[in-house]
Amino acid sequence: MEAITLYTEKLTGFDEEQFFQFCIQNQELKFERDKNKNIIIMAPTGALTGNYNFKILRVLGNWNELNKLGYCFDSSTGFTLPNKAMRSPDAAWIAKERWEKVPLADKEKFAHICPDFIIELKSKTDSLKTLQNKMQEWLENGCRLGWLIDFENKTIYIYKPSKELQIVENFEYAISGEDILQGFELNLKEIL
Repeated sequence: MEAITLYTEKLTGFDEEQFFQFCIQNQELKFERDKNKNIIIMAPTGALTGNYNFKILRVLGNWNELNKLGYCFDSSTGFTLPNKAMRSPDAAWIAKERWEKVPLADKEKFAHICPDFIIELKSKTDSLKTLQNKMQEWLENGCRLGWLIDFENKTIYIYKPSKELQIVENFEYAISGEDILQGFELNLKEIL
C-alpha cells in the first residue's frame, strides 16, 4: 500500500505544535507533512525492508560511535525542513556542530534542521517517482548527501547538491560517505 495524502491546503491546517500533538495522539500511525501542510500517512514497511533498515543503521551507528562526528537518527524521527515540510527519512546523520546548536526544546519535537546525510529505502509498496521527488526536496532544503536504495532492483541513486544524479546499478562495491561522512562505507552485499 502506498502512502495516503490528506489534502489540507484549503483548510487552515495545523500549526507546527498542533501537528506534533496530532502525531503524538496517533502514535500507531506514521505521518509526514509536505510543504503545503498536506498530511501524508505512511504505510509500514515489510519485515524485509525493516531488517535492511536496521542493518544499515547499525553500520552507520557503529561508524559514528567510532568517529564521534555527529548524531544518527532512525525512521521514527521527524525533521521540520526550511520549506516547512516535516519529513522522516529511513536513516539520517547530522554533523555534531550543527546538531549541538539546536535548542533542547526544538530537539524534543520535530527539530528545525535538515540532516546532512539521509537514506531512503524503497520498499515494494513505494513509488520510485514519489521517493525521487522526496530526495530532491531533501537537497533543496540543505541535505548534502542522500542515498535512495532500491533493494528489489539492486540500484542506488546518489544525490548531491549541484551535481548530476549518480545511479549505481549493482551492489558489487561499497558506497562512500565521501567528504560528508569521512571514512564511512556501506557494502550493500553485506546487508542482503
